[in-house]
Amino acid sequence: MSTELLAPLDLAFWHLESTDHPMHLGALAHFGPAPDDTDLLDLLARRAAAIPRLRMRVRDVWLPVGGAAWASDKDFDVRRHVRRIVLPGADFADEADRLAGDLMERPLERGRPPWEMFLLTGARDGSFAVLVKLHHALADGMRAVAIGAGIFDEIAAVRAAAVRRVRPVPPRSWLPGPGRLVGAARGRIEDLGRAVEVGASVLRASRLEPRGATALAAHSSGTRRVATTALDLDRIQRVRRASGGTANDVLLAVVAGGLRRWLEERGEPLPGADPRALVPVSRRRPGASSGTGNSLSAYLLALPVTEPDPAARLAAVRRGMERNKADGPMRGAGAVAVLADQLPPLAHRFGAPLASGAARLLFDVLVTNVPLPRSALSLGGAPLRELYPMAPLARGQSLAVAMSPYGGRVHIGLVADGKAVPDLDALASALAAELEVLHRADGA
Repeated sequence: MSTELLAPLDLAFWHLESTDHPMHLGALAHFGPAPDDTDLLDLLARRAAAIPRLRMRVRDVWLPVGGAAWASDKDFDVRRHVRRIVLPGADFADEADRLAGDLMERPLERGRPPWEMFLLTGARDGSFAVLVKLHHALADGMRAVAIGAGIFDEIAAVRAAAVRRVRPVPPRSWLPGPGRLVGAARGRIEDLGRAVEVGASVLRASRLEPRGATALAAHSSGTRRVATTALDLDRIQRVRRASGGTANDVLLAVVAGGLRRWLEERGEPLPGADPRALVPVSRRRPGASSGTGNSLSAYLLALPVTEPDPAARLAAVRRGMERNKADGPMRGAGAVAVLADQLPPLAHRFGAPLASGAARLLFDVLVTNVPLPRSALSLGGAPLRELYPMAPLARGQSLAVAMSPYGGRVHIGLVADGKAVPDLDALASALAAELEVLHRADGA
């Protein structure tokens, strides 16, 4: 794979990282028992090594000034990235969550390809788990799925067949024709105009003081805690059919109601104003290639935590998301990624500390939905049972919520600052309880 410059948004994620705020995505996948003769660590290493993108590291370049590029790691050794950890088998799932929190605290080594995989074994029934960490500069959620899926039996077989069928492609000139030059210039003018509009929206939406709940406004400690829960997808769909909107609207309402329930149970007063959620939106077109790097925008949504009625919370979420969709993902304060795409590399290198601190003035919690393949997946013949995505925390953020539907359930991975939210398991339980309440309230 040839050297390629990091796109502006990828560069932004690379420079936003600090020791206390690692910018990697994660996923914790639980599998059933594998056949006895399967060497899972060797299989995982071979599958990962066969994914070209995982052999790339970031290096600085002279031009553009402040830029960086992806380049093949000549000293790549997959065993530096893939490791086995044996856990006590008494409560394997809880131990996996605890360890995931510890591992998510640790930044990836920047001199190597920015990813790690951990094979977690020790369950009494022979089941196991895999924790994956990918730097956000390497991929957004959809791209991370496309990269990480290469470890699964079904995807690895398809890729191997595709490699055997590959044919040489005639070289193309790097010189653009007149039509491409005109189109690029027109697109650049449109992008700059859109960035100015987004920038103005960001300024209008920014708050001098965070207004969310105390736990969401706590200072960052650099520690991480992970909790997981799974919700019945059929039940979510029944609520959707009864109330209208989308399944994602229902999930956002579950998050809002779960936060309210959790705050009440811990004896914390409700916030004076509803906390804002940043809801990422992919800019990739359906059916198009997943491409490389990040292609993101986002919506801002007030989570109706102060609304006591579950049905009214869902209605408020639905109205807010309908307004966002009517405006489109390329407008509004949530589209900060569009603004980042227009900044020169030097601005990302020196402006990252300021930008990371400003995130808290714009939103309180990240809530993202990461789609997975609908077909059943396996690793070494062991069926994938659960897959919990995990999102990074920006500076000043105490909670990130990531969701993925698979196998008839929506798997929710919660990542929190360990000191600000020590009772993250209680929030996970509150989300499950809130779906039950919403299900009854809508008569689904």
